[in-house]
Amino acid sequence: MGTAFELLHIVAAVFIIGPMAILPMTGLRALRAREAGSITVLAKSVNIFTLLSVLVALFGFGALGMSDRASFASTWIWLSIVLYALALAINLFLVVPALRASAEEVTANPSGTARVAGYPRIAAGSGIVTLLLVGVTVLMVWKP
Repeated sequence: MGTAFELLHIVAAVFIIGPMAILPMTGLRALRAREAGSITVLAKSVNIFTLLSVLVALFGFGALGMSDRASFASTWIWLSIVLYALALAINLFLVVPALRASAEEVTANPSGTARVAGYPRIAAGSGIVTLLLVGVTVLMVWKP
């Protein structure tokens, strides 16, 4: 059963965490093109994938509960949880609201030439989220 949870954890990480990290960067491209509809859809998608990423953590907890090789006391486990929680919070409370506000701004002024106000927040937030998730991946593989 532990192997099943590990498999679910890894597959969910690939298919849920991957889009969670990449979609905001696609949103930046849509912002540069001033495509309000795409930005709105991407804001919803990032929000959904970020919320679904909790499944990855739950499968990880399931695998951890059945493992005799690791525990919550393992540094790489609790550090991974902290990094993931930070990534989750940044996406939910910085990136998604900035995408939504940017979609509204582009909708209000579709032919504007100035950079959208939320662009730096989305770029910085999504970059930090990606780095945090890379850190989690490194910890999961390396297990120091």
